[in-house]
Parts: sequence; C-alpha cells; structure tokens
Amino acid sequence: MSTPVTSDIATISRINAVPAILQVICETTGMRFAAVARVTDSSWTACAVLDSLGFGLEVGGELDLITTLCHEIRASHQTIVIDKASKDELYCNHHTPRIYKFESYISVPVFRTDGSFFGTICALDPLPAELKGSAIQPMMESFARVLSIQIESEENAQQTEQALEEARAIADLREQFIAVLGHDLRNPLFAITAGAELLAQRLQDEKSRAIAQHILTCGRRANQLVRDVLDFARGRLGNGIMINVQPCPDLAEALCHVASELKRVHPERLIRLNIGDLSGLHCDRERVTQLLSNLIANALTHGAADSPVDVMADIREQVFVLGVHNLGEPIAPQVMAQLFQPFSRPRDDAPQPGLGLGLYIANQIALAHGGCMEVVSSAEAGTLFTFRLPLDRVVPEATAPASP
Repeated sequence: MSTPVTSDIATISRINAVPAILQVICETTGMRFAAVARVTDSSWTACAVLDSLGFGLEVGGELDLITTLCHEIRASHQTIVIDKASKDELYCNHHTPRIYKFESYISVPVFRTDGSFFGTICALDPLPAELKGSAIQPMMESFARVLSIQIESEENAQQTEQALEEARAIADLREQFIAVLGHDLRNPLFAITAGAELLAQRLQDEKSRAIAQHILTCGRRANQLVRDVLDFARGRLGNGIMINVQPCPDLAEALCHVASELKRVHPERLIRLNIGDLSGLHCDRERVTQLLSNLIANALTHGAADSPVDVMADIREQVFVLGVHNLGEPIAPQVMAQLFQPFSRPRDDAPQPGLGLGLYIANQIALAHGGCMEVVSSAEAGTLFTFRLPLDRVVPEATAPASP
C-alpha cells in the first residue's frame, strides 16, 4: 500500500461523520455492506467499512481494481445503480457481480474540492433492492459532497498540525542556536580579545604590538558579528530586541567612543562629530551606541572613500536626533524598499563585509525605543540615516521589545 493511500485512510478515519453515513446508507437501502473506498489508477482500498454481511473486507483491505466497478466510475465520473444484477441489461453478464456475488449495488463518485477524483461511497448486497428512481441516489451523492468538504477540512487541519510541529522543532533549534552563540562562541571570543588587549598594552616591540592590535580588532569584529546574529535570532524569531532604559548622562561620551573605535579600524577614513547637549535623555546606552556603530559601519562600507562620514546628535524640540551622513553613490529605489530587512544587500557582484544585518538591527533598536529610522539618499546630497526618538516615547527604567 502506498504512503499517499495510507494517509488517505487516516484522513477518512478522523472524519467522525463517516460511520454515521455508512449506517444511514445501510439502514435506508437494506443493504448489508457499505464502504468508502480510495480509488487510484492502479488500486482499490477500503478506507471505512460497515459489514453486516460477512463480506470479509476490512479497513486497509484491497481489491483488484479491474475486478471492481469503481474503476469504471473513476473513468466516467458517473454513479452506478443496480437493482438486480442478474436481470440488469448492462450488468447481467458483467464479471464484477459474478466475482463478488451481489445483486443490488450502488456506488457514487467522491471528488476532492479541487475536482480531482478521490474514490467512491458504495454499498452492495446479495439480495436485490429497489434503488433506481428512489431517493437513495441523490442522498448518497449528497453524502459524497459532504465527504468532499470534510476531506479537505481534515487535510487542512493535518497540514496545520504538521506546520505547528515543524515550528516547534525550529523553535527548539533556535534555542540551541542562541545558546551556542551566546555561550560557546562568545566566551572564547572574550578570552581572545581580552588576551590581545593585554598583549597590545604590554608588548614593547612595535611589530608585535601591531599584530596583537590586529587580533584584538578581528576579535571585536567577530564578537560584533555574533551579537548581530543573536539580535537577529531574538528579534526575528524570539521576543524582539530587549532594551533597558536608564538615564544616560554620558551618552555623548559613549557616542564619541564608538566613532573613535571605528576610526582605529579605518585610519584612512575621516569621521567628523557634531554632538550637542544630550543631558536629560533616557535610553539604552549600549543599544544606541550599537545603532550608531552599525550606521557608521554602513557609511564606511558604502560611502565614497575620499569623503568624510559625518555624525551628528542633538535634542531638537523634545526629539533626540542621531544622524550619519556620507557622500557617494545614492541608494537605488529597489534597494531602498528592502533596506531595513535582514540580509539586505545591493544587487551587484561586489563582495561586502558583514552579514547584512546592521541596518535591520539598527531599525529594531529604534523601534524598541519607540522611535524610528529614516533615510534619504541622492547623488547630490549623499545619504543620511536618521534615528528620531521623541523624548516622551521612552519611560525611564522600562523594557520594551521591538516588533519582529
């Protein structure tokens, strides 16, 4: 028995109305055997059976398709009704009544809702019965239509359940993935960066100190990539990026520190700062500096190499404004539409550093604070990313998730 047919048997077994349908058919017609059959181009399989006759066929039992009338119904899509096979003009010499020793017989086609053939509802008995011209045929055809709807409903329910099981499995893998990133990778990276920082401070030889500094820079970069993936996993698949809002009297200093770190990584580039009075601002300092780091890194990657990256931060009319500007090629409209989506990259063959998560995470941090990210880009004015945060949107010491 093929796997699809086995699945169809299971589907029919889960439809509570099927036993009642077979019972009504037998009681109404007086016939003592009724079944729902799955009929393919090569097989006849019983999916549900009511046998008071001792016919000997059980659920899952198969008949040779050629010996049945159902293969003719599959071809014609027409109901077959026989009152007394031995006297019927069409079936008196037919092999099927002779093989299965019946006189009365009725079988109606069952279709899926998409019109494809599923099988039949059939009934038979060794004794004749008055079926033609009675209400039996329209009743059974109505049952077939009901069964068609029930089959679709049950299959949809099973697909939903399967999708839920797959989602649970993905959730388990997600938790394992986050655990590996959060512990098994970050701990060794911390040891590497701490050791490299110590060596860079203590080594006297300039060449050795440069190597230690390079290891430190690479370690920090790897740690940032891990953090980006963690944020993506939590923001996209989990409960969103979480923030811890606190008074930030030293935010200006922290923003300057971010720019200085990136300047050390890119000594050939000019990063200019214009930071106003940020006193009284409440935010998650670590997340806001991460947002700025991602925006500056994006500007350094995509901006013109011979032009500066300008960073400004200020509070204007009760709105905290943090912007990063660069000159260079403008962002194409088709890229702009997907700019804050994960793994968003320009559609060219040029290799790009990082994972393509920086702007997505920056936007998630903005949303978590109750703010927003804006971007304008043109060949004349360059590209400006701006984080805007109305001060009345953030409650001190609050924690809020970003919408995934």
